[in-house]
Amino acid sequence: MHIHTIHTGNFKLDGGAMFGVVPKVLWQKHVPADANNLCTWAMRSMLVEHGNRLLLVDTGIGNKQSEKFFSHYHLHGDMSLDGELQKRGFTRNDITDVLLTHLHFDHVGGSVERNKEGNLRPAFPNASYWTCKPHWDWAMNPNPREKASFLSENLMPLQESGQLHFIDRSGRWNQNPFPTTFPGLEIFFADGHTESQMIPIVPCHGTKLAFMADLTPAAAHLPTAWVIGYDTRPLLTMDEKQLLLDLAVREDWILFFEHDASNACCRLQSTEKGIRPRELAPTLEELVG
Repeated sequence: MHIHTIHTGNFKLDGGAMFGVVPKVLWQKHVPADANNLCTWAMRSMLVEHGNRLLLVDTGIGNKQSEKFFSHYHLHGDMSLDGELQKRGFTRNDITDVLLTHLHFDHVGGSVERNKEGNLRPAFPNASYWTCKPHWDWAMNPNPREKASFLSENLMPLQESGQLHFIDRSGRWNQNPFPTTFPGLEIFFADGHTESQMIPIVPCHGTKLAFMADLTPAAAHLPTAWVIGYDTRPLLTMDEKQLLLDLAVREDWILFFEHDASNACCRLQSTEKGIRPRELAPTLEELVG
């Protein structure tokens, strides 16, 4: 099993929204803000290669939305999903599976594209798309807080294509949702950010790697109380994060950050202030050598 870091580009979000009740005087030491209080965040995916199977975890924001929509998020940077795949010798047609940690637009937008006629279709024609039924139902009947994050144009084409599949959720963990195609892959279900967010955990260089999605978007969010303002149940996020980080530091896991603009991955250490990064790297490849 081989893991690739796939950087799909950067966008900007309000610093206060990304750090909740944490004062700016604290978080700006780690993530600088511009004059409008906007901070740069990555939209980083992970590609898992095993035999003739290619699993892409999350797909970034995509490019099909209107100019007005994108103007709110200030997309920038030279990275793109297609460019990153090409660097590794792949195209969209090679992707066999797409695992969507959750269905907010910055995680799922790249899953759907417009064809030459302007019609929406899955961006990965040969892939099975994986979510879980509790989260799909949550997205189909959104609460007022999350309604603007669940866009029908990102979701309905997947359902209508017949390429959408559901991973079973019977508890906090699913030990192996792909027992033959991706052996050793586990999923931790987290409900604090949104209902049934999936945190995939894969074997990696003798240990495990956890793709943290929005449970811990960046290295700056490692302190237990530093949770994002978008979370629907922030106290639950704190409990879930602590549970996973305690296990990660005890077993020396690697964390993969989806939104950290500088650091894709890190190892952890316990300090008198809590769990903090031990090693940080801009790509997984640089961390593990």
